[in-house]
Amino acid sequence: MLHAVQEDFGYIPGEAVPGIAQVMNLSAAEVHGVISFYHDFRTEPGGRHTLQVCRAESCQASGGRELERQARDILGIDFGETSADGGVTLEAVYCLGNCACSPSVRVGNETWARVDAAKLDSIIAGLRGKEPTS
Repeated sequence: MLHAVQEDFGYIPGEAVPGIAQVMNLSAAEVHGVISFYHDFRTEPGGRHTLQVCRAESCQASGGRELERQARDILGIDFGETSADGGVTLEAVYCLGNCACSPSVRVGNETWARVDAAKLDSIIAGLRGKEPTS
């Protein structure tokens, strides 16, 4: 149900929690606990695109920390924030299940493997509808 609400609205509005709780025969606190525990749920609208950068050990050991810095620098935001133009929300994730091909990033349902600086530039430029910068 939470996934369906987020699919419809892009996030789970606080005013929806009591109704969700009632339908599921749970307390609002229990529903809020689930929403706040799982990183896939958000309580505020995100950007048109969500760029997830894997921060698991395999990705970090393969250059993921540099990709984290690069994404934050290019977008001018930190994890959990949305770019000023509303185009991209940057999120940290702790495993994309792609460890053999680290480092990895994901946008929507598409995962990129063995991402380097040039590939990340290209991905972000694509999200912004621009040509990558050199």
